[in-house]
Order: sequence, then structure tokens, then C-alpha cells
Amino acid sequence: MKTFRLNTITICSFIATFFLSGLNTSFAQAKYHAETLALSITGTSSLHDWEMTSGKGQVDAMILVANDKVTFSRLSFTVPAESLKSGHGAMDKNTYKALDTKKNANISFVLVSGNVTPTGANTYLLKGIGKLTISGTTLQTDLVATLKYNPADKSFTCSGIKKFKMSEYGVKPPTVMMGAIKTGDAISISYNLTIKS
Repeated sequence: MKTFRLNTITICSFIATFFLSGLNTSFAQAKYHAETLALSITGTSSLHDWEMTSGKGQVDAMILVANDKVTFSRLSFTVPAESLKSGHGAMDKNTYKALDTKKNANISFVLVSGNVTPTGANTYLLKGIGKLTISGTTLQTDLVATLKYNPADKSFTCSGIKKFKMSEYGVKPPTVMMGAIKTGDAISISYNLTIKS
């Protein structure tokens, strides 16, 4: 009888340990970083529309994927301001001057709170609030991003767009040719990136 009880306890302990370790492995948060990143800033001017792009930046995220639910406990990204290029040297130079990149080298975003809801098979919508810093000015802003999860390599493809005015961040819209060409205040930032653990 004692042997039977001992074996029962041993078996139960083994099952519990196996089950819990499985939970820890399946539901553990994972740290994610940027695998690829494409950022585009578009706007208007008195002459024509313009675009600046960057493929550089860092992403720091902690994500939990469990039972088809996705939870972000941390999300931030940083893009070097001078990695933005328009293909026109004068435009780039005046943009960096407007952003005061010598003192404020990076554009950054830090998620404060967010909620992720499923929208389809392995697709999700992230709605959050965060702090966006441009040219040394930090403001609270909303973030809406579409997420596509790839179970094979546990990566996420994230995309979205954010519209605002440069003047909100104390940035004077840059000009070209001694003020002959003036850019509009309103801009759009669109992004598409893949993050992996």
C-alpha cells in the first residue's frame, strides 16, 4: 500500500511538473527586435509633394503570445533622424536643421498602454497610447498598427500610419532655395517592419 501511494504521488508530481514547464515554455514572454524596417515621411510643398525614407532603426519589445492572444508589455522604437533621406541634399540638410539633429539625434516612440484585438487568422489590431519624441519635444499620441503573426518563426509584421503637424513638436517646416519653396506643416509617417525574437 505504501508503495502504491508513493508511486501515485511520484506520478502526480511528474505530471504537474511537466504541465507547468510546458506552460512556462508556451506562454513565456519573448524579447523582439527589428529584422527589417521601412519608414516613410511624406508631405507637401509649394512646388510638389515630397518624401523622406529610412531603413534604419531599433525596436525593443516584449510580447506574450498565448491562446491566440497577443500582449505587449513593452514596445519602443528609435530612428536616427539623419537616416531620413529624400534624394535631394538641400532638402535633407534643411530638414536636419529644422529637427536640430545636432542636439536631438533620434526620433523615438515609447508605448505607455495598448490593447491588441484579433481581426482574423493570425492578424491583429494594436491600439495604444505612447510618447512620441521629435526634435527634443515629447507628446502623448495614439498609435494604431496592423499586426500579422507568423507562427513558423514567431515573427510579427507591423504596419501603420500616423498624421500630425510638425509645428506640434516645435519644428518649423523646412524651406528650400532661400524660402522660395516652402513645405506644408502637415506630414504623414508610415511604417512597415518585421520584428523577431
